[in-house]
Amino acid sequence: MVKVVQRSQRNKWHLRVRARSRGDESRPRLSVFRSAKNIYVQVVDDKAGKTLLALSTKMLDKGNKSEKSFSMGLSLAEKLLKLNIKTVVFDRGGRPFHGRIKALASGARQGGLKF
Repeated sequence: MVKVVQRSQRNKWHLRVRARSRGDESRPRLSVFRSAKNIYVQVVDDKAGKTLLALSTKMLDKGNKSEKSFSMGLSLAEKLLKLNIKTVVFDRGGRPFHGRIKALASGARQGGLKF
């Protein structure tokens, strides 16, 4: 019997984005997950299968959600530059590029990351 898998539109977009983007040691993948309250970021080396860095807005307490995302992008860029990583592949997780995801990206770019 064939099992039918129903996927949401966001999952389809995420699979499409992931099919085109792979991270390696020179240019890891910056994966973003957005929930209703927080935003989570992982920097992943897909070839080695390792997470190099993981952050979330749970540790921040000042500002609204967009301001927290922007400041997390700045701290993410600072930590990645300490690890000598200057370029990443941005994986928005199937979400549209606006709001908190755009604030995170602009904070990371302002901090010195390129993608």
